[in-house]
Amino acid sequence: MRVIAGAYGGRRLHAPPGAETRPTSDRVREALFSVLGDLADLQVLDLFAGTGALGIEALSRGAAGCDFVDRAQAAITVIRRNLDELGIDAPVHRRDALRALSDASGRAAAYDLVFLDPPYRHPPELGRALSEALPAVLAPGARVVVESDRRSTLALDLPLTFERRYGDTLIRIHDA
Repeated sequence: MRVIAGAYGGRRLHAPPGAETRPTSDRVREALFSVLGDLADLQVLDLFAGTGALGIEALSRGAAGCDFVDRAQAAITVIRRNLDELGIDAPVHRRDALRALSDASGRAAAYDLVFLDPPYRHPPELGRALSEALPAVLAPGARVVVESDRRSTLALDLPLTFERRYGDTLIRIHDA
C-alpha cells in the first residue's frame, strides 16, 4: 500500500497485522481522489481510520489538516507510525467514532471532508447514529465519503451525490 499522489506520492504505508483492518486498495483510493478533485486547505476527519491511508492521501494532496480516529490500538499504533515516517504532525484519537463526533462537536470543530470506512460487519446499524451525529461537525458545503461492502451498505440521511462500485467495495459521496 502506498500514497498515490501529491507531496507524499509513492511513499509506502504500513497496515496492522491480521484481518481486523481492511485498508482501502490503491486502485479505489486513486479513483476516489480523482472524483474528489482539489482538496487544498480542507479540514478532514478520517473516522475508522485503520491505516490512516485516506486522511494521509488527503494531506498529501493539499488538505490543511486531518484528525484520525480509530478505536483499535493496533490501528492507532500504525497510523502514528505512518504519520511519523512521513513527517506529518496530525492528531490521532483512540475513540469510538460516535464519541469522537460528540467530542468534536463539543470543541465546535468543523470538517470539510469526512471519511467513513467502518468495519464491513457494522454499517447497517451505524447509519442512523452517524446520520444524527455528523451534521454537528460538518462545515457548509462539506462532503462525506463512505466506503462499505456492496452487500452491507452504510446508509446516511444526507444527499447522495456519487456512487460507484469497485468489485465488492461501494463508494458513496454525500453532500452536507
